[in-house]
Order: sequence, then structure tokens, then C-alpha cells
Amino acid sequence: MRVTLRIAALTLCLSVFGANLAAAQSGPPPRRHDTFSANEIIRAGHQFFGTVSRGLAEVVEKAFSQWGEPNGYVLGQEGGGAMVVGLRYGDGKLYTRNAGDRRVFWEGPSVGFDMGGDGARTMMLVYNLPATEAIYQRFAGVDGSAYFIGGFGMTALTANHVLVVPICSGVGFRLGANLGYLKFTRRATWNPF
Repeated sequence: MRVTLRIAALTLCLSVFGANLAAAQSGPPPRRHDTFSANEIIRAGHQFFGTVSRGLAEVVEKAFSQWGEPNGYVLGQEGGGAMVVGLRYGDGKLYTRNAGDRRVFWEGPSVGFDMGGDGARTMMLVYNLPATEAIYQRFAGVDGSAYFIGGFGMTALTANHVLVVPICSGVGFRLGANLGYLKFTRRATWNPF
């Protein structure tokens, strides 16, 4: 009886460790077909941002190292301003690999130690988007700005397991940090709430 139990335990251990060893030797999992690679995002960003895009590759690489490959991205422009309380408005296009492209608008309030005004070309990396309709909700987060003439900034906003990472190339004077949200809508609206 003990011999049978030992053989059974040995067989179980070999099958578990053998499967783990085979999985470890096979390398990283294959790239999903519904996500975008870092090179694709950087290429789209260079075409969109133009000559301002020197720091884009560094910001994109930081986002990819932190969150991986996005399954969507938005290219657009936005403007905003703040003096303790702020507003932000923008519009662009959501690109996905297999669910089509869609026009989006966003607006949102903020409050915090923030002052100034800016206009920005914006790329937003979108993670865990189950369907294009899921973009139309409020994404909350903390934003920080520190540029005087131009540069890139990155923040992260989340809602219902979907993550939106705006990467902005701003022009203007803006300094501070704030708490707020972005509301994505199908049509442009002045109401940030």
C-alpha cells in the first residue's frame, strides 16, 4: 500500500513539475492579437506629435513597462485651465485592433494645487477595454503638471478595471497637482459633470 502511494505521489510530482518546466522553457506567452506593440504606438505617436515627439519613446516605454500592451489608444487634442478648480475638454479618435475606430470627446473637472492654462496634443493608451462602448464612462485619477513651454506628461486614470493613460505634449504654463476625472462621451458637451 505504501509503495503504491509513493509511486502515485511521485507520478503526481513529476507531472506537475514537468508541466511547469515545459512552460518555463517555452518562453514568454505569445503576443495577443488585439493589443498594440510599443513600436506601433511610438510610430503612431511620431506621426501625430511630429517634431515635438523626442521624449515620446521614453514615456511610452515607461507605460509599457508598467502596464504592458494596450488594446486601444486615442489620438486627439485638449485644452484646459485651472486656478485651484479646473476644467479640461478634448476630442479625438479611439483606435482598436479588432473592434473598430470611434470618435470620442472628453471633459472633466479637477480640484487641487494647480494653476495655469494649457493646450495639448494627447495620446491615451487604453488597457483592458472589453468593448468600444466601455470607453464612455468617468475615469478618476490624480494628475500632475510641470511644464512651462513644452514637454510630455503621463498620468493614469481608472474605472471598472479599464485603465486610461493620457500622454500629453503640452504648450502653455501649467504647474501643480490635482484630483479629478475625465468623462468620455459620444458627443461634445460643455457639462463636465
